[in-house]
Amino acid sequence: MQSYTIGQAARLLGVSPDTARRWADAGRVATHRDEGGRRLIDGRDLAAFSVELAQSGGVEEGASYTSVRNAFPGIVTAVKLGDVAAQVEIQAGPHRLVSLLTREAVEELGLEVGVEATARVKSTNVHIDRT
Repeated sequence: MQSYTIGQAARLLGVSPDTARRWADAGRVATHRDEGGRRLIDGRDLAAFSVELAQSGGVEEGASYTSVRNAFPGIVTAVKLGDVAAQVEIQAGPHRLVSLLTREAVEELGLEVGVEATARVKSTNVHIDRT
């Protein structure tokens, strides 16, 4: 399972590292330490927290999240696989993006809950890149 540093988690949540650190200190999201002593957040825990945060409107007042060239870096929060097609949800800060793609593409990219990915939007199409 992929884990994220406080700084990486902050970027994915669209907040400052200080805000992410305060949330971790308050126990809002679970952390563990690596061999080097850095605090890490398990990908599944971060995915669940990002959905909770977006649903509660819990991003601090004044926090902003912008896209550059329609790229939305975020974390995969849900994957629904069918026989041929799949649906992938990404939480990118306060933005929830959903993309329909082939099951084969999801498997090739290794997309699963808790994995960092980038949604790229052009007109009505959403493309997913594995980060």
